Amino acid sequence: MKLKIVIIALAAVICLIVREPIWMTVVLAVCIAALMIADITEKRKLEKQIKELTEYITRVQDHTELPGIAEITEGSIGILQSEIYKVVTILREQYSSEHKQKKYMSDMMSDISHQFKTPLTAISLMTELLMEPGVSEEQRLEYAGKIDTQINKMTWLIRNLLTLSQLEAGVLEMKAERVVLKEMMGDISDSLSVLAEVAEVELDCSVSDKIEIKADKHWLREAVSNIIKNCIEHTAAGGFVKVCAAQNNIYTSIVIEDNGKGIDKEHLPHIFERFYKAGNSSPNSVGIGLAMAKQIINSHGGRIEVESEAGKGSKFIITLYITGNTPDL
Repeated sequence: MKLKIVIIALAAVICLIVREPIWMTVVLAVCIAALMIADITEKRKLEKQIKELTEYITRVQDHTELPGIAEITEGSIGILQSEIYKVVTILREQYSSEHKQKKYMSDMMSDISHQFKTPLTAISLMTELLMEPGVSEEQRLEYAGKIDTQINKMTWLIRNLLTLSQLEAGVLEMKAERVVLKEMMGDISDSLSVLAEVAEVELDCSVSDKIEIKADKHWLREAVSNIIKNCIEHTAAGGFVKVCAAQNNIYTSIVIEDNGKGIDKEHLPHIFERFYKAGNSSPNSVGIGLAMAKQIINSHGGRIEVESEAGKGSKFIITLYITGNTPDL
């Protein structure tokens, strides 16, 4: 369009200067030819742009990844080009989100099915034995007790799976309150003292009474308890589990260290995954405690890291920032 205006303006100026009919006719003829050429050029350019947009949409349909768009041009086609790219980007993000949700649900159902298979099989077997006519009263009580144990295990698993799902979805609200870390660690130590004593593992929590944080006391205690419990279970008799903490103007760190079995290098990237079991996991381990601990700490705007070497022990480092991203914290 700009080129056409320039040609017409130039022709008008030349006609005003020349004022000869013959030359004016020549100028007009050249002007008409130039306008026709400009029109053909613009049409070809428009056809090329439309073809590029059509090819781009085809690539979007044929590829799982979002292809890059050619350089955005000016004018109405450029605006259309930009809007198509925006719409495609939004639709691709929505598709990706839905795909991830479907995969998450599929993985979750597979995990649940796997975890429930063993206790359900045990319950079914015990029920069949209870129905045998020659079973004594003592045996009936034994089988009933085993059924009750498996039901309690399933109840615990369902409750923790629900909590983990809420944490992963970000719908479990963390309630901020003032927490004296030494008091919280004292509660944890008391609750796990019997487990440590039975395992013949020394549990040492050395935390200053001056360290205070803002956190959801219930859920943070749950997270730290899960980690300490995991350390106790993977430490041999005569070993130790030590907990210490430090605080500065930026963050509070809680370090949980043991001299237990340690974790092989290939397992380290996966130990916080739901239902993941390393090679040295105990037979009764479900593989949900560390995953829940990580999600709880993430919900407090913090992070958890682990350093470990097989045969030498593990060190879990929890970092809680003074200005976390948890609501109201």
